[in-house]
Amino acid sequence: MALIDLTRALRGHPVRPPQSGIARRRTVWERTHLDPWLLAMLLVLMLAGLVVLYSASGQRLEAVVAQGIRFGVALVVMLLLAQLSPSTLLRWALPAYAVGLLMLVAVELVGDMGMGAQRWLVIPGVIRFQPSEMMKLAMPLMVAAYLSRRELPPRVKDLAVCALLIGAPVALIAKQPDLGTSLLVATAAVFVVLLAGLSWRFIAVLAGLVAAALPVLWMNLHNYQRQRVLTFLDPNSDPLGSGWNIIQSTTAIGSGGLFGKGWLQGTQSQLEFLPERHTDFIVAVLGEEFGLAGMLAVLVLYLLIISRGLWLAAGAQDTFGRLLAGSIVLTFFIYVFVNVGMVSGILPVVGVPLPLVSYGGTSSVTLLAGFGILMAIHAHRRLLPR
Repeated sequence: MALIDLTRALRGHPVRPPQSGIARRRTVWERTHLDPWLLAMLLVLMLAGLVVLYSASGQRLEAVVAQGIRFGVALVVMLLLAQLSPSTLLRWALPAYAVGLLMLVAVELVGDMGMGAQRWLVIPGVIRFQPSEMMKLAMPLMVAAYLSRRELPPRVKDLAVCALLIGAPVALIAKQPDLGTSLLVATAAVFVVLLAGLSWRFIAVLAGLVAAALPVLWMNLHNYQRQRVLTFLDPNSDPLGSGWNIIQSTTAIGSGGLFGKGWLQGTQSQLEFLPERHTDFIVAVLGEEFGLAGMLAVLVLYLLIISRGLWLAAGAQDTFGRLLAGSIVLTFFIYVFVNVGMVSGILPVVGVPLPLVSYGGTSSVTLLAGFGILMAIHAHRRLLPR
């Protein structure tokens, strides 16, 4: 090849540029914009979730199949979102936020009731979904888009605008009522604001204002929400009522010991003492059947996913990408922390599922969609010229 190029140059013809490093064949991961390490860990987590779910659901294979189908849909959504550029995400921020807000208003007006709450929209014969789940992504997307166009760290005026952007959907979600989801949506947006560079002095002032507002918040809680807080402080005050869930979950985890009773051998779960064992309290099934070792293995897997996610987020090359990617990963961490904390008795019960392990479709799609956005931001960094 070099001899041919030399001959062409001597004859006055243009020489083709070297192909190595420029026109090399891209790997499948570069073409799909997926991160192989993060994808592998997510797949392992979902597989472990299906194994635990089979036991937690009372060995109902149809529940595992349904969850597997949901995971498949969520993976497709992740793949599609991974193809988007940060500039496209930036343009979609306001429309996504507006649509999510309108759907929350629709829930308030014509939403479907279930378990004493009005949280769902129903398209007859097609789908039943929670619009609040969409806001877990639309909210940080909107706040990151707004702050990325402003001088950082944000000024008081910009923080006031962010408070309005956060407050409207959070209030609508809390009114459904869904305190857990409203807190997660607010947390996702607050992480964006914190990553924008707030000073510790300002954070301390905000923390003081939140502490001062707690009595007002307490007075506006529903009775069952107040009872959850009181039960957290003293589960044995109502052992057969509001304290039942936490007492049974801690009993299940404690009885698992170091290596557990064995898969499908848990007494608290299989004899149905443990409530909501396939959703919010599935980690108690994990602890009872696989013991401390099984719980630590899953927690280490979560830690690896979060660490990889933060590494990808740190590589973002613009303000919007860094703010959004960091918020997505830190919100995933909050999911894990809150669920494990409430099941083990160190936090009040707020109805937060264990990510990609608890039974549920909308939350799985939302979580993997977030990781798709994270991979898109990282892929864009790789594709920029160096």
